[in-house]
Amino acid sequence: MPGMRKYLLSASLALFVGVTAIGAASISTPAQAQTSEIRYVVNNIPITSADIKHRNAFFRLQRRKGDAANEMIEQTLRLAEAQRLGIRITEKQVNDAYARFASSNKMPIAQLDAAMSQSGVTKQHFKDFIRSQLAWNQALGARHQAEQAGSGLTSQQEAVRNMLKKGGSKPSATEYMLQQVIFVIPAAERKSTLAKRKREAEALRSRFSGCANTQQFTKGLLDVTVRDLGRILAPQLPPDWAEQIKKTKAGGATTIRETERGVEFIGVCSAREVSDDRVAELVLQSENASAGADELGKKYMEELKKRAKIIQR
Repeated sequence: MPGMRKYLLSASLALFVGVTAIGAASISTPAQAQTSEIRYVVNNIPITSADIKHRNAFFRLQRRKGDAANEMIEQTLRLAEAQRLGIRITEKQVNDAYARFASSNKMPIAQLDAAMSQSGVTKQHFKDFIRSQLAWNQALGARHQAEQAGSGLTSQQEAVRNMLKKGGSKPSATEYMLQQVIFVIPAAERKSTLAKRKREAEALRSRFSGCANTQQFTKGLLDVTVRDLGRILAPQLPPDWAEQIKKTKAGGATTIRETERGVEFIGVCSAREVSDDRVAELVLQSENASAGADELGKKYMEELKKRAKIIQR
């Protein structure tokens, strides 16, 4: 399941890619406020003209075409299905994802807020979109797990047998020993201290020569957290860090990144190639995920639409 969950998450949030270059050319002044009217009712949940207007603005920001009404219908069904399954996405999860998006676009949250407002998307609409994608990701994960359990493909041994049936030997993967260094910045102090904390983090990163000395180097530094992340196989690397970690040699550190916590980097304590049943299982899960996640999502949505009561006003 870890490989499937990771793939589903990246697939669910793939629409973010189209918004990674938010600039003045992308932002238009929103039209004057108009009266919002109910356009659709999906299982007693209304979708308004304002909802559709915001989604069309989102399309423009992504520079893509789409059916805004259909997307809002599907978003409503995703959230309702997640609620039925008992899936709850907290405000913190949504806000953290929003902050990560701002960080990945190298902009303060206030600037992202302004971009969403000026483009006509609005911060709330974007956050509702994030919530629906996070919830749908969990719903898909639960559905995939149920289908895998029904097929009997749950054990490491079964994963290895399937891998070997394809004519290959057990695959190998890099196993990393990692250490995370966080220069914590309280939200209230972010604007005033970010530049200083980045300089401090860069100074420590440039001295990094292995994980054994990190605690010693951070003595005397305020609000610095060092976390030993333990052994992590390449397919399990956090998506936000995976590319940088793979480029970093053992004993070195990734470049620094701004995150919702502050400024961070990852130290690569060691890296070695391993080949065992766990690696085979992860590789097989990754293959199954990339081949079947889109198909599973489409099939699931078709079922929801067939059962739904959708009324156009």
